[in-house]
Amino acid sequence: MVPEISVRELKESESADALLLVWDVFMEYEAPDYSEEGIAEFYKSIHDESYLSKLRMYGAFMENRLVGVIATRSEGAHIALFFVKGEYHGRGIGSQLFKTVLQMCPACSMTVNSSPYAVPIYHHLGFHDTDKEQAVNGLRFTPMEWRRT
Repeated sequence: MVPEISVRELKESESADALLLVWDVFMEYEAPDYSEEGIAEFYKSIHDESYLSKLRMYGAFMENRLVGVIATRSEGAHIALFFVKGEYHGRGIGSQLFKTVLQMCPACSMTVNSSPYAVPIYHHLGFHDTDKEQAVNGLRFTPMEWRRT
């Protein structure tokens, strides 16, 4: 029997665990595509209280274990963080996280600056590229958008 996945907004007391998951998944799957500058910049961003205070974070849980995180800003119109533990990839957890933030988003579109690793994942969710890959402070990303139809 496959364990049920539940998704809910995270409590402030759960943010440290969520950010640890984000960092671990980033280091395993995304850091190989980044320079040392980019890795340091990402680390700095997930430890910046001013930046984090603007995010709404949601977690995916299986058997009461946090297995995925998505965070939005700009009233839900921009995905700032989106990570699922590697051993849970391919189980629909990312799709459930995305569907949850779509329900919370009053806007008819959503944007993301996708890491190189995640571009195919966002394409699968219905995002399209709005520009070519860019790099800022060592962070590589492709601007993308999803539109409600």
